Amino acid sequence: MSLNTAQKVAVETLRGPLLVLAGAGTGKTHTVTHRIARLIQSGIEPNRILAVTFTNKAAKEMQQRIGELLNGKQGSGYGKRERPETSTFHSLCVRILRRHIAKIGYPNQFAIYDRGDQESIARQVLHEFRISDASLRPGEFLAKISTWKNSGVSPEAACNNIFDPKDYLAARAFGRYQAAMKTVGAVDFDDLLILTEELFSKFPDVLQTESGRFDHILVDEYQDTNLCQYKIVKGLALPHRNLCVVGDDDQAIYGWRGAEVKHILNFTKDWRDAKVVRLEENYRSTKQILDWANRLIVFNKFRHDKKLMSPLNGEPPQILQCKDGEVEAKTVIAKINERITAGSVSPRNIAVLFRTNEQPRAFEMEFRAAKIPYTVVGTQSFFDKKEVRDIMAYLKVLNRPKDDVSLLRIVNTPPRGIGQTTVQKLTEQALKENKPVWEVIQSMTNDELRITEPLTSNVSDALNRFRRFIEQQRNVLCRNFTVENLKQFIGEIQYEKEINRLYPDENERKDRWDSIGEIINAAAEHVNNELWSFLDETSLAGPGFGSSKDKQKGANAITLMTLHAAKGLEFPEVFIVGMEEGILPHHRSVNNDDVYAVDEERRLCYVGLTRAKERLTLSLAMQRLKWGKMRPTIPSRFLYEITGQAENPNYKKVADK
Repeated sequence: MSLNTAQKVAVETLRGPLLVLAGAGTGKTHTVTHRIARLIQSGIEPNRILAVTFTNKAAKEMQQRIGELLNGKQGSGYGKRERPETSTFHSLCVRILRRHIAKIGYPNQFAIYDRGDQESIARQVLHEFRISDASLRPGEFLAKISTWKNSGVSPEAACNNIFDPKDYLAARAFGRYQAAMKTVGAVDFDDLLILTEELFSKFPDVLQTESGRFDHILVDEYQDTNLCQYKIVKGLALPHRNLCVVGDDDQAIYGWRGAEVKHILNFTKDWRDAKVVRLEENYRSTKQILDWANRLIVFNKFRHDKKLMSPLNGEPPQILQCKDGEVEAKTVIAKINERITAGSVSPRNIAVLFRTNEQPRAFEMEFRAAKIPYTVVGTQSFFDKKEVRDIMAYLKVLNRPKDDVSLLRIVNTPPRGIGQTTVQKLTEQALKENKPVWEVIQSMTNDELRITEPLTSNVSDALNRFRRFIEQQRNVLCRNFTVENLKQFIGEIQYEKEINRLYPDENERKDRWDSIGEIINAAAEHVNNELWSFLDETSLAGPGFGSSKDKQKGANAITLMTLHAAKGLEFPEVFIVGMEEGILPHHRSVNNDDVYAVDEERRLCYVGLTRAKERLTLSLAMQRLKWGKMRPTIPSRFLYEITGQAENPNYKKVADK
């Protein structure tokens, strides 16, 4: 695909701050990759270019397409060793922290804790503060901490202006959680950003070193940046001012996790000499679909002015008004079935989008009754499976034995005679001496462990065997992390025998053992023989790596997914269901004191509309069951806005069935 006029301007603007407002379906990735290729062709060394985005998939796609442009079409000597640095924010911060984190008291080989590891630390901290699950669950505690971190709120500041009892409890324990993480040399995903920003603010020499590595910076999906990401980007770009940010304020839908749309809205205030390029030519959707999207989004007052245009003509979108939630599901599935039976569309080309996780239930039941294949996006992550977490915990312990969460997970997995009572004694001693459990085990001999009740000789022997085994395997895998060594290690711990012991069903045993095979596959794809590097790579892989979602990519099935999950995707035919006040817009936004809360819901609806390429259908129920009682609903205000009618939108009436 050649470049249109606006895309050419973005590609050829190689110096100074640049804001590229890339509307939905306007060839954003095409423009970005051509711009990076143009920079390299103009004489900029590839390794002096940094391109940052939000997903590993996007980063890899960007790198691949740049290579195709330069090698396939331009004949450049663009090779593996001289590439732009394309990565996610978190991957970038990991590399920076590996180089400098010792300045703020962490080990260079710090561990990156996932959700399960975080919950283990959270439980310990809440237990120390005598906070019960009834008062504050570990998951709630971590969610509040994440919100504070993404908003740039420190543990000290979190204690100010607290009105909610749970916020008060979480604020009290926030500082202890951070201290506990630091004690075991671990960080969580939010810390990767926060600690990088802390390094830049406290150590100007670190910022100078890191900013000096690049002459050009490009940031994708800039509307999704939070405060930390914004500060990191600004710090890195200030010396040379060659900053290109790409995004669309009309698709800013992640305010609930700390993203601030004001960063893209205020770009020209931060960078007064910035050039602004608008990409408005849509290559995805029909004119009729875009007319609805354009009419909807203008109701948001604070936005960059732009309007999507398309040369494609198609069918007018439809609105289905149904008697109740059950009829809505039946009507939508009947329409889908009719289209599939007629051969007009394949199941894989249809998406049913919803606002809340509770909505799919009725649709799943109807899909099953109609024997229509479907998949609900958002299945269990590969790295959340027990067997995978067990093996990864072993590898984390080999890399850093002071990782208490991982150590306590595997110390008796598979069983080796170290029971829960022993684990509790070791943990209590570690807390008493303020040291990791591994150091307590190391200081132990058969007749010496400074605990209230001495261990039996069998338990003491088991602990010593475990210690010797870990030390021996560290010498192997930390020095030479290869597929063969990993296979041998898994054989040494007899994990296949453990799977056979736990799962009587043969098919389940095979599936779980296949998951171990996927770890081996990941190791085979790893580019070097360093264990810590492999752990970094897998920790940053994110939800969905190796998951059943990936296995279903080729399946010819209807996709059910949330509007949030649909961002960045496209489908020939889209149904957006539950177009009612309280659902879309969500009741939390409608009842929010923030007068702009509904704006994000409108952007979410806009994202849904612009996923559709050829056909778009919206549906609503006039009443729904709530707590066992049928209650009337109110049509979404967005229906009135998109149809351009202040009153009585022209709903397509559907006979109650």
